[in-house]
Amino acid sequence: MSTVADIHASAQGSAVPIVPALSPTDPLGDPLLRTRFALPARPQTYLRRQRLVDHLDQALRTPLTLLNGPAGAGKTLLAADWVSGVVPPVAWVTFDGGDHRPGVFWAYVLQALRACGAPASDAVGTPDNASGVGDRLLSSLAAELNVRDRPVLLVLDEYDRVTDAKVAEQLEFVLHHAGPGLRLVLVSRTEPLLPLHRHRAAGDLTEIRSAELAFTPEEAATLLELHGVDVPIQAARNLVDRTRGWAAGLSLSALAARDSSDPERYLKEFEADRSTVADFLLAEVLKGQTQEAQDLLLRVSVLERFCPDLANALTRRTDAEPILTGLHRRNAFVEGLEHAWYQLHPLFAEILRAHLRVRLPGLEPELHRRAAQWLRRHGHLPETLAHSAAADDWDLAAGALVDDLAIGRLFTGPSSHDLAQLFSPMGAEVKSPATDLVRAAHDLSRHDLGHGLVRLHHVQEQLAGGTRDGAAARLSCALLEALAARLTGCPPQVEKAAESAAELRQEVPAHLLDKHPELTALLLTHVGSTLLWAGRFEDARAVLTTVVGTPGGASTVAPREEAMGHLALLDYLNGWPGRAERKALAALSETDRPGSHQPSGSGIGRLVLAAVAVDRDELDRAQVLIDEAAALPSSTRDPVTAAARALAAARLLMARGKMRAAVEAADPAVPAAVASPWATSQEALVSAAAHLSEGRADRAAEALQSVSVDQPVCAVQAASIQLAARRPAAALDLLDSLHAEERTGPALTVGASLVRARAADAAGDTATARKLLARALLDARRERLRRPFLDGEAWIRPLMATGPLRDLAAGWLTPAPSLRGKPTGPQPRPAPLVAVELSAREQDVLERVARMMSTEEIAADLCLSVNTVKTHLKSIYRKLAVNRRGEAVRRARDLRML
Repeated sequence: MSTVADIHASAQGSAVPIVPALSPTDPLGDPLLRTRFALPARPQTYLRRQRLVDHLDQALRTPLTLLNGPAGAGKTLLAADWVSGVVPPVAWVTFDGGDHRPGVFWAYVLQALRACGAPASDAVGTPDNASGVGDRLLSSLAAELNVRDRPVLLVLDEYDRVTDAKVAEQLEFVLHHAGPGLRLVLVSRTEPLLPLHRHRAAGDLTEIRSAELAFTPEEAATLLELHGVDVPIQAARNLVDRTRGWAAGLSLSALAARDSSDPERYLKEFEADRSTVADFLLAEVLKGQTQEAQDLLLRVSVLERFCPDLANALTRRTDAEPILTGLHRRNAFVEGLEHAWYQLHPLFAEILRAHLRVRLPGLEPELHRRAAQWLRRHGHLPETLAHSAAADDWDLAAGALVDDLAIGRLFTGPSSHDLAQLFSPMGAEVKSPATDLVRAAHDLSRHDLGHGLVRLHHVQEQLAGGTRDGAAARLSCALLEALAARLTGCPPQVEKAAESAAELRQEVPAHLLDKHPELTALLLTHVGSTLLWAGRFEDARAVLTTVVGTPGGASTVAPREEAMGHLALLDYLNGWPGRAERKALAALSETDRPGSHQPSGSGIGRLVLAAVAVDRDELDRAQVLIDEAAALPSSTRDPVTAAARALAAARLLMARGKMRAAVEAADPAVPAAVASPWATSQEALVSAAAHLSEGRADRAAEALQSVSVDQPVCAVQAASIQLAARRPAAALDLLDSLHAEERTGPALTVGASLVRARAADAAGDTATARKLLARALLDARRERLRRPFLDGEAWIRPLMATGPLRDLAAGWLTPAPSLRGKPTGPQPRPAPLVAVELSAREQDVLERVARMMSTEEIAADLCLSVNTVKTHLKSIYRKLAVNRRGEAVRRARDLRML
């Protein structure tokens, strides 16, 4: 048996004798058409795709090969191109229009065999009846083929036109009994009636279908070049996305683009319904369907996907299932999805929609409405909203959103921006509880309390005394009430909203609560934030911890990030900077995962990191983090975020000696229903420190009256200011008023030890002062708390003269001692307790930055676009808290990342 390579090699220079010399007749007496035996001519712009040719070579080893795809998929030209390189005998028959009953079919097959040099003997005979052939003819033909030394390759093009089941049965008989003497290739738009499953199971079938026939972006770019159109690979990729790699669509688009003054723009923006693509599809696909199928195709063109029942809702008939099954089987650009759902080829859908507007003007909005109603009944919310909006039916859209308990999706989740855009055209004339709820949510998301609360209270009045059916709307109201309470810093209001929500949850179907975990997560985040503002730290911690553990994937990213950021702030306020840093980094990681294209959230995590950076004397990093937080879509109307920003900014300015600016920055400038004890205390501490720096000790002491002793960290800082104001008794009284369990945070123990050490030093008890200073250094070293020692440098430096204290400070607070008398050089910063995490691609970019490669060079080296590299650089700068390349490399080396 010859190998595939031998067959191709011997085919070089060999003619393929396919067209018969004579014109015998079929059983009807009509002459056999010579054109049906001719190989189709390949145009000059034909692109040989070697991957398909290589796959087709398997046809020489399997009895049956199927090339199956829609009109214009390139099946016939692929087969003709491949056949031209195969050694004879090769028989080719194209079944275009005409009579294809068994007798006529076999007359053409036998003539093709004779024409290619594999003539059947007289024992086989010829069909004499158009309607059928005798078993003897088929048996004789199969027997003669079976004993051939070299198999005959028989290609039946446009086999989908042969619809007689008897032909398929007879063809299967001959194929089976011909054995190795026949290799059959069927080129068809439809699934042939042969038992493909048996051939497939036996390994006797070679298949090339639509997905494999589709052009890749690289192949499309080459095809465009053959047409004289030279465009970037991205333009070819976009065209492939739009055409799904459909050969005819690509070729027709290329021809039109060639005549355009801007081919790239044409390929991106051409209107399919006004192109030659439309002429092809309407003639080759739509025109050949029944009236019922045409009507169905036009109506479902408004849908992204559809099932038979949905199609019936649009046609108001009940015949969609057999029609769609037939269209899909015939490769009529109806593509199968899972679970008996379908979608139209995008170009076909675009053309059909334009055709719909001409043939059935004014029907499109009604089709969208019918689709939305069906989709709402069957629980497909995103599509319900899209079709309701397309129908301009805002009552339906808002009602579906509220009834599905999806009001929280306006605030969080990957679709929140799209939802806001979807409802933006909703006019003021549309009035219903659902539409007003959506408007109230939009207002409150923009922190417009005036309009938002008016609309919310109006909805609550309409829903008052409502039935169980309105539970979802009332639960949505409770969510918005909680948000309003958070924005106004009102604990009683937020607790009332939480109680109402807890009752309403019992009335709402459990599956809706499970489907939308973001509603509960958002509600609890608002409750936790408001309780934190009020200084109820433990209550806030319990609620926020629940949010952090909420499932829900992308829909709960924002509340989880905010909850973790609030927990980080709680730890910081309680004197645990290391814990605060870990939680803040975890909050950032929620929004830095793959798929998040830009930083999001309230920014509270970055503000906590900035405050920790100030305590560690990393002032430049603190400034970068504060600036990043300011650039986020957060609100100064949120009291907790505003107070956290005030805290971080004021502490940074104080560290830089800008006391007056610090006083101005310390005011959150957010009106709230109740005062926050910790925010008020922090503002008072900054004011007192400023007075003290200007020599006004009495004014400083007066400012400290506003500091709450229930805030241990604030109390320790107040004691430090009292001591600096030469009020040691008041300072020690403050420390003594703290409970032991409240002094466990490192920032508390460091601060308290330093206050007592300074008091002891002032009293002349140097030994006690040094002992307390040693304790402070030990606690601070673990957290790298440098700022407290730098602020007290004047009185601390003399105490540090002893060796043990110098050793405790070496390497993190002061330079490490030199080795063997060598002068001490610049010391690298110690690695952080929580490592900066870069993605693999960000690490690749950073390593090339360290090699002094330009942005363009990095892009070329990593096969990325320049804009993508710039995006990675911005992310690296943010994570390393730097602004320039050199700083990024130095910081990365300090952190042992390079």
